[in-house]
Amino acid sequence: MKTVDWYFDFVSPFSYLQLFRFAELPDDVEIAFHPLLFAGLLGHWGQKGPAEIPPKRLFTMRHVAWLARRDAIPYTLPPAFPFNPIRVLRLCIALDNRRDVVEAIFRCIWRDGLLPDDDIGWRAIAEAVGAEDADGLVAEAEVKAALIANGERALARGIYGVPTFDAGGELFWGVDATDFLVDFLRDPALLEQAEFTRIAATPSSVPLPGA
Repeated sequence: MKTVDWYFDFVSPFSYLQLFRFAELPDDVEIAFHPLLFAGLLGHWGQKGPAEIPPKRLFTMRHVAWLARRDAIPYTLPPAFPFNPIRVLRLCIALDNRRDVVEAIFRCIWRDGLLPDDDIGWRAIAEAVGAEDADGLVAEAEVKAALIANGERALARGIYGVPTFDAGGELFWGVDATDFLVDFLRDPALLEQAEFTRIAATPSSVPLPGA
């Protein structure tokens, strides 16, 4: 089995949509789940999230709704967006990042429209994943440290957004890159072809931030 790392945040509806494309990955691929705080990536790279730019927020949420309808994915926008995902990220880690837990939390938020930073939504999510002492679990120092470590590991690998697959050091960002990932997994020499190597070596003609 090959393992690919999936970095995600429950605040990302595109991460939810990508769940429904996992079946397209080759049968010999296993997914390792890594919840992280998207806001931490944005802060590091000096970016604004799509929800922080009003026109982009409107388009993004319309796009998500359209994609869900096109692909027949159950979808309900929570009553407020963005929301604070800290508790559900920590809860996922406390429950060993199991796939069933990841899927259950995403369903609660993006299928059922529950707010994870609302007490009613939080209790419903905790019940859905079978966490009897959810508040105690997310307060554990080890869990908090693990979430921070996930973000640091993602930044060290050059990850700048969610969802992102890391396949042997090659990054595939966004639900719309799923096909690209599938092709790469089936043909790992894909990025060694001339056009791809030329892209990687092409300089910029204007100064780049941080360069």
